[in-house]
This record gives sequence, C-alpha cells and structure tokens, in this order.
Amino acid sequence: MIRTTKHVFFYQTEIGKIGISENGEAITHLYFEHETIPDDALVKETPLLKEAAGQLQSYLSGKRKEFTIPLAPSGTEFMQQVWKYLLSIPYGETRTYQEAADSLNKPNGFRAIGLANHRNPIPIFIPCHRVIAADGTLAGYRGGVPVKAMLLQIEQEGSS
Repeated sequence: MIRTTKHVFFYQTEIGKIGISENGEAITHLYFEHETIPDDALVKETPLLKEAAGQLQSYLSGKRKEFTIPLAPSGTEFMQQVWKYLLSIPYGETRTYQEAADSLNKPNGFRAIGLANHRNPIPIFIPCHRVIAADGTLAGYRGGVPVKAMLLQIEQEGSS
C-alpha cells in the first residue's frame, strides 16, 4: 500500500543541491535547488531515497548509464507516453522535439512534447535533457540550460 506521506531528502551534487521525493514505493519527484517542495513533504532520508541518490551520484560521475530504481511520475496519459519515450532514448544520444513527436505519431505535436518535457516531475531519472531543438540548440530545461549541457556532456564522455 502506498503511504500518503511523501518523503523528500536533499543531496549536494555536482549540479547543485537536489531534492528527491518518494511515496513509499517509487521515486515521484526530483527538485532542483531553486524549486519549492510541497508543504506536506516530510524531510527524511529513506532507504529508497538513499539508493536513488547513490544512483544519481554514480550517473553524475559518469559511472552509471541507466537507473534501476522504481519511478512513478504523475501526469496525463499523453505526458506518460512522452516520458516513456524519453526513457527509450539511449544514453549518450539526443532526439529533437520533432523526432519525439513523430515517434509518438503526433507530427505537429513538438510543442506539446516540449510542455510534457517541462512538466516531467523526475528529470535526469527520466532523461528529458536528451531532447534538443532541431537546430541543435539546448532549449529550456527546468534545471537550467547549463545543467542540461553538463548532463549531455557527462553522457557524451561516458559513451565514447
């Protein structure tokens, strides 16, 4: 049974202070330093949060290419489809918003893809940073474009 209390804990990483939240069974959110956590979240480290933080640190150091923790993002059916697609983009590779839209049979949906990316509650674990503009620029990212660039660089170096 999923408990109603969400736990969140904060970790200092190479990309700044990160908050990770869980519901007792899966990771539900990742918060960047500038983001606000819900008032009802209990700040307490749990074994699941500790494991998620360890996997995140390993990823940021270039040692981990895929996450094995359970994820439970909350969103519309379309958002869920987009986030599932994001999980299919291989480590070290990128896709454009248009390629994502085409893959989801929504050829005119690249803006909707961008919105679903922006609303991804578990960035990094669900790699929305792997989606870029058609001209190769790094369009907006909840954690900031410099963080997106750093994540892509970590993956470039780790896949070569």
